[in-house]
Amino acid sequence: MKLDDKRFLEVIDAVPLVAVDLIIRNADGEVLLGRRRNRPAKGFWFVPGGRIRKNERISEAIARVSRSELGIVVPGEEASLLGVFEHLYVDNFLGIEGIDTHYVVLAFAFDLEACPPIRLDDQHSEMRWWRMDELLQSPDVHQNTKDHFIRTNREI
Repeated sequence: MKLDDKRFLEVIDAVPLVAVDLIIRNADGEVLLGRRRNRPAKGFWFVPGGRIRKNERISEAIARVSRSELGIVVPGEEASLLGVFEHLYVDNFLGIEGIDTHYVVLAFAFDLEACPPIRLDDQHSEMRWWRMDELLQSPDVHQNTKDHFIRTNREI
C-alpha cells in the first residue's frame, strides 16, 4: 500500500522508520557517495540507502535500493552487516515545520570487484567515489555517513 504525502508525514511524526544504508567499496577501497537532492540531508553527500517496505525482506530491500538508486543490484545475501545506527533529523521530506524524522538504519558493507557504470536516480545530483580520509574530513559529507566509519572504529 502506497501512502500519500499527508499520511506518510503522519507516520514520520509518530514512529521511527527502518532503513538500509549501503556502504559500497570499489577495488581501490573508495566508498560510493551520492549528493542528496531531497530532505532530509538535502545537499549533503551520503551513502545510498532507503526504507525497508512492509513485508520486504532485508536482502530484498538491499537489492531494490541498489537497483533504483545506482542501476546495479547488490545481492543482499552477499552484503555484511556493519551495524545498527540511528539517524535523527530536525526536518522531513516535505520540509513541514515541527516534524522531525527518525531512522533506525541497518548499515551493510559490500565490495565491488568490478566497477560497473553507476546510474544517477532522481534523488541524487551526482555520485562519486571517496577515499576514507577525504570523506571523514569533508564538511559536505553528512555526519550520519561519517558515523558508519567512526563509530565502528574500523576502516571498511
